[in-house]
Amino acid sequence: KELLTNGSTVEVKRDRRWKETGNLYIETECFFTGNEKWHLSGLSVTKAKYWAFVLEDASLIVPIDALRYAIKEFGTETRCNIPPNLSKGYLVTVPQILKSIKEYQGD
Repeated sequence: KELLTNGSTVEVKRDRRWKETGNLYIETECFFTGNEKWHLSGLSVTKAKYWAFVLEDASLIVPIDALRYAIKEFGTETRCNIPPNLSKGYLVTVPQILKSIKEYQGD
């Protein structure tokens, strides 16, 4: 209801390999070739209230704070080394995200 009536923002992502790997990749840093430095990105800087994963013919919409909780509790740190879009982030599974949504109580 909040998404449709209160103008909440949603960051939308697609992980083309999730079905093959069982994981969703959540970016937190990216490498800028212009200055050759790592910068915060993705979940680290989003101002959106929700994060949506497009999964084939369905979407999983997660409150940002619950997604951060999922990374803290279950995330596996990793890198995406595909030029030119080098990035760092975390892998989590859909069941882990669903569990985090259920468990997350907020501050």
